[in-house]
Amino acid sequence: MEAWIYAIGSVLLVSAVSIVGVLLFPREKKGAEKFLIYMVSFAAGALFGDAFIHLLPEAAEMEVSGTSIGIYVLCGIVFSFIVEKFIRWRHCHVPTSHDHPHPVAMMNLLGDVFHNFIDGIIIAASYLVSIPLGIATTIAVLFHEIPQEIGDFGVLLHGGFTRAKAIMFNFLVALTAVAGAAITLVIGSAAEQAVPFLVPFAAGVFIYIAGSDLIPELHKDEANFSESAIHLLWFVLGIGVMLALLLLE
Repeated sequence: MEAWIYAIGSVLLVSAVSIVGVLLFPREKKGAEKFLIYMVSFAAGALFGDAFIHLLPEAAEMEVSGTSIGIYVLCGIVFSFIVEKFIRWRHCHVPTSHDHPHPVAMMNLLGDVFHNFIDGIIIAASYLVSIPLGIATTIAVLFHEIPQEIGDFGVLLHGGFTRAKAIMFNFLVALTAVAGAAITLVIGSAAEQAVPFLVPFAAGVFIYIAGSDLIPELHKDEANFSESAIHLLWFVLGIGVMLALLLLE
């Protein structure tokens, strides 16, 4: 029951982040973009920190061989690569409008459905291991969701959605994390048997997201020394938060 309360509460919190785009984008676009890039830096550090400080050490304590852990991590990386290659494939010759949202928006929603569902599974599986691990994973996912949801909101507006529809669809899609968590908790013992695989698999997913999606975003624009230093500070702060969470264990 404790795992249910923490897991469902956590995914609802993560789902609520989907409305952050409404608060930060696009009324003060310049300020939102600066906040977004800082959140990207923080999220990258938090994801790396959770993978290397919490998830992989936890996997090593589950009597799983080092080779198996490495293979499961690679499975997470390969899985993320495959999903991203598919959800990024899109092409359309019809002009974007409210009556004809561009495929980029539709594919973005489809990708989010799958992504959030996996987030729910990962969060619930972490709570099945321990409450502190679940909290650490939730925080890592949460701070990854902030920049992602701001970006998703912008993509939906760009793809032809009205502001109201973008808000509604963004939030509904975010709720698929609840479904992922609930299914994981319902199957119970079967999910617990899969935990030795899911924990390093989640680490692989987090490493891929941080290294392939977030870090490259920080290098797209040429920042001056002071801006780069701020990016580094937020990145290290993300890792620091994961280190601080060790105090809960």
